[in-house]
Amino acid sequence: MKPASPRILTINGGSSSIKFALFEAGEPLRRALDGSIERIGLPDATFAVKGSENFSRPLAAPNHTVAVNVLMDWLEKRSARDALTAVGHRVVHGGPKYSKPQRITAEMVEELHRLSPFDPDHMPEEILLTEAFHRRFPDLPQVACFDTAFHHYLPQVARLLPIPRRYQAQGVRRYGFHGLSYAFLVGELARLAGSETAQGRVILAHLGNGASLAAVRHGKSVDTSMSFTPTAGVPMSTRSGDLDPGLVCYLARTEKMSAKQFNEMVNFQSGLLGVSETSSDMRDLLGRETQDVRAAEAVALFCYQVKKWIGAFAAALGGLDTLVFAGGIGENAPMVRDRICDGLGFLGIELEEKRNAANAGVISAAASRVAVRVIHTDEELMIAKTVCRVLGLG
Repeated sequence: MKPASPRILTINGGSSSIKFALFEAGEPLRRALDGSIERIGLPDATFAVKGSENFSRPLAAPNHTVAVNVLMDWLEKRSARDALTAVGHRVVHGGPKYSKPQRITAEMVEELHRLSPFDPDHMPEEILLTEAFHRRFPDLPQVACFDTAFHHYLPQVARLLPIPRRYQAQGVRRYGFHGLSYAFLVGELARLAGSETAQGRVILAHLGNGASLAAVRHGKSVDTSMSFTPTAGVPMSTRSGDLDPGLVCYLARTEKMSAKQFNEMVNFQSGLLGVSETSSDMRDLLGRETQDVRAAEAVALFCYQVKKWIGAFAAALGGLDTLVFAGGIGENAPMVRDRICDGLGFLGIELEEKRNAANAGVISAAASRVAVRVIHTDEELMIAKTVCRVLGLG
């Protein structure tokens, strides 16, 4: 009887969600299912799975502890314990120490607790998930895949923040995020267009609820729009992106706004939601922009800021060979891509209207000096591949 293939569970914990996927190891990896527990802490939380099983049901999940226990109970009922070979976790912040994915140990968990202040909105829940799996399955290998690792070796000029140098010794620097997505996109670009293209001057635009861009040369990150936290860079669904730091003092003085309230505002009440005052979803805003000037301005601001970063990164790279759009907006919103690229002809960017409208893999015109691509990103697959590499699974 042929032995069962190793099965890898990937976990992506957010501030109010747990997304997961199950893969069977092999060449290539086979995705068996995707699932999520959404709206944790709210009365209308849901538990949904699609793939080899399909369901969506309401769930009482007042916190992440309850939610992860529901997930682990379901996993145990679904298959024998030994069917699961390893768990891979997306860990949003590796701090100054972690530049590569590695197996989770008690010492690492202690270090991650020390890193929690770097990202208090995500790190505590992500650590909780690793600890919960260890308590339930103490012998199950777990691997941490750090979202900052892709940018760990940014050039000093790109990672240095212009504040007193003593803070650099405390680990305050540009880190960058979406690293799992960017690592996947570089690999996919090499597969689709060849290694020479992937080694060229590339801008990757991961545009979704969270949005960032990365300038890549020789397959390595040389700059990225997010900084010490994922709040920086371009406007996002509810995050502000870059702001005048003087706003902190101004709002403290005029509205008695605390640091905690400011953090809440720039992470959860700003971006597309803050400007439109109606929705954080680009699809909603595109649907109502002709009737609502606030929606139109939110879309325009997003496209304008992404366009500016493309120009800046083209300068940092000394030119541009390939532009890649990914993420929910980047992959599925032709109108947004068109507005971002409009006016970038001086860089050699020219879209082909029909290809762009069809979300084709290559959307640039034949005469375009820059190849513009749409690539579906897959962070879960990247985590599963990483787990296989770290643990030596077939």
